[in-house]
Amino acid sequence: MSAASVPPRRRRPVSRALLWIWGIAGIGFLFVPVLTMVVYSFNTGRNLQVFQGFGVTAFTSALGNPVILQSIQVSLIISAGSAVVSTILGTFAGIALGRRPGRWAPPLLVVLGLVLVTPEIVNALSLLPWFVSLGVNANIAIFNNGFVRLIVAVSLFAATLVTFIVRSRVAGMDASLEEAAADLYAPPLRRFTSVTLPVIRPAVISGALLAFTVSLDETVIASFVSVAGTTPWPVYIFSATRAALRPEVAAMSTLVLVLTLAVLGVVVLVLRRSSGGEVGGTAQLARDLVG
Repeated sequence: MSAASVPPRRRRPVSRALLWIWGIAGIGFLFVPVLTMVVYSFNTGRNLQVFQGFGVTAFTSALGNPVILQSIQVSLIISAGSAVVSTILGTFAGIALGRRPGRWAPPLLVVLGLVLVTPEIVNALSLLPWFVSLGVNANIAIFNNGFVRLIVAVSLFAATLVTFIVRSRVAGMDASLEEAAADLYAPPLRRFTSVTLPVIRPAVISGALLAFTVSLDETVIASFVSVAGTTPWPVYIFSATRAALRPEVAAMSTLVLVLTLAVLGVVVLVLRRSSGGEVGGTAQLARDLVG
């Protein structure tokens, strides 16, 4: 009997059952606490630890609390601003590292790696006197603004994540696409917008989403660099849960979770549409240049 005619060995039912049990246990370990928070956000009691009844009083109370709404607004503004800044800086840095690496590339990678592994408390302690020296000693008023402080502080870490994501995408990109566009006399800006950017768009969108998510739950750095009037949602939760766990905190966290899932759904739709248009966009560029 030849090797091609030998039937493949079937996986034993016991091992398959163990894999299913292990997978379900892993998923439960990750998502059961989140589901518990969602369930307890409908608690009508005053304490989150004791479920007294089902209702939406926690949501109405949270939406009617101006302090909670202000902290949510601050977090969304900071997350959106840091996502924009991190995506712009990280995209160009990733393209430079993936397409034009030079002697400067290894030192830059070392610096980016240090940003990832440095404890947040160290970054927070370093940023606080830096902002104070710029805003007070150097009299640069913009660094006394809480939003500017938080966006700059969070973007330092988020931009590193975007850089590595875009760099890996650019490294796997076929350089002949850009060379073909150059042979068709496309200027550098046209090559970037019509060839490079459509190809790396999934990595850019993924990096922007990751930067938004990282910025949304930043607590340590925000606790040090935030000023009065710009307290983000994680810092508010940290201070509010010292006395008691209130259902309002779980209710607003559930709304933030729904918002995050909605953004993720939009990103999935964008990535699905863009995946089929990369080759078509390049071909359209070639037709335009030849025509």
